[in-house]
Amino acid sequence: MRPILEVKNLSKNYGGVQAVDVVSFSVERGSITGLIGPNGAGKSTALNVIGGLLPPAGGSVVFDGVDVTGQPMHRLARRGLVRTFQLARVFGNLTTIENLLVAAPAHRGDSPLGILAGKRYWGQQERQLVEQARGLLASFGMAGKEDEYAHNLSGGQKRAVETMRALMMKPKLLLLDEPMAGLSPSLSRQLEDMFLELSAGGLSLLLVEHGLDTVERICGKVIVMAQGKVLSEGRMAELRTRREVQDAYVIG
Repeated sequence: MRPILEVKNLSKNYGGVQAVDVVSFSVERGSITGLIGPNGAGKSTALNVIGGLLPPAGGSVVFDGVDVTGQPMHRLARRGLVRTFQLARVFGNLTTIENLLVAAPAHRGDSPLGILAGKRYWGQQERQLVEQARGLLASFGMAGKEDEYAHNLSGGQKRAVETMRALMMKPKLLLLDEPMAGLSPSLSRQLEDMFLELSAGGLSLLLVEHGLDTVERICGKVIVMAQGKVLSEGRMAELRTRREVQDAYVIG
């Protein structure tokens, strides 16, 4: 079966700096793929280009069999490719559950017909979305925060909200930039278990993560970047033994 994501000779530069330098890799369907490397390796820039935040200088991105190179984030999200960020982005003046509900695609109440037809037309969908959001909050141990304004949440809780909001969009592939940063150990393990469960259900994930124990526990394939290039690929246990990886990124 064709991979859900195929990155071919991807490049991105800033002036004279080659942040992503002819990078190629793939993500298999239903897998969790890790993207690691030292600071400045180009990991987040690669995610930004793949996810449509930045245009590439060269190369291609094929998602679900379609060349989507250079397409903006909102079009990619509609296709099922959704990205989260290093710094959590929440709507501070909305409640936690409202932050999740705003991400739901194709809400009937947002259409002209929905406005004219009223709640009889969109009410059932709204109830289903609320149930979905409450299920996510319960899975993340945040059911008690449903009506809390997002600006009152801790940094780790805001990161969890961003991940839940991405899941509300029903993605096929989720790009995660340091999803465990700022989370408590217990919440991190909950998130690991959820990612494994989602992957078993068919969702594909590509995550940048500095917590190498997490990478080893949940990632099948791991891609190592350094100085904008792909240095090595394999399972985490194998990568720890490779000299080129040890030289570029001390992971012993």
